Amino acid sequence: MKEFKAKLFTIWCWAGCAISTAFWGTISILSSLFSGSGRLQHYCMHRWSKDNLWLSRTRIQIEGLNNIDRNRPQIFVANHSGLHDILSLAANLPIQFRWMAKKSLFQVPFMGWHMRRSGYIAIDRDNPRDTARSIAAAVLAIQHGTNAIAFPEGTRSSNGDLGKFYGGAFSLALRTGVPLVPVSLDGSHRVIIPTTTRVNPGVIIRIKIDTPIDLSAYTKTDRNRLMDDVFQIMSRNLHAIREKRREGEESDDVVFRWIHSKSRT
Repeated sequence: MKEFKAKLFTIWCWAGCAISTAFWGTISILSSLFSGSGRLQHYCMHRWSKDNLWLSRTRIQIEGLNNIDRNRPQIFVANHSGLHDILSLAANLPIQFRWMAKKSLFQVPFMGWHMRRSGYIAIDRDNPRDTARSIAAAVLAIQHGTNAIAFPEGTRSSNGDLGKFYGGAFSLALRTGVPLVPVSLDGSHRVIIPTTTRVNPGVIIRIKIDTPIDLSAYTKTDRNRLMDDVFQIMSRNLHAIREKRREGEESDDVVFRWIHSKSRT
């Protein structure tokens, strides 16, 4: 019975996700015909993210929102261990921003179309010339007030541990000179079980937004030093927010208890 309930909940989540993606993706694409700024498309992504957090019964705890400057652009770099990192940031950051993402994601129906029409930054590590053009365009956008978010690991971590960083986001930050903000997340890899499509309800994703790094202390040749500094900050913060996790905290959620037939004590 437990396995049946888990499968039923997973079907509910993915069916709801498909409907929400089709709905908000269509609205996003249509709105892009009237809004070249990407603001309406960002609103669609925000609502889509909230839908899917609700469907999966995922809870968010976030600290450091005061480190977000609403009056000037910033570049945010975050660790990445699952789809729900994207949902968590899109649903909870109180600013307009654009993603830096792998070029392959731009081919995904609805999501990719939305990303392309919203002015997101495509990174193709197999084609340095295209990446250079994307970075140059991103520099102009950021200097004109656009916030950007990147996952410097370049791929998802299956266990939530911090992986090796790639340099694109850090080169971009040094070229623009805008503050770089480290963001640490924990919990996303527990929502969708790695190597499966199974969704686990009741997970708490914890987010810590650190103090912006003033890049005036770095030169354009200091990319590796900046990467190392940010890696250390994010590692420390990831450890700190993991310490806050309570054993069995998912059982606070009524759907988790229904699946596992647990009564609340």
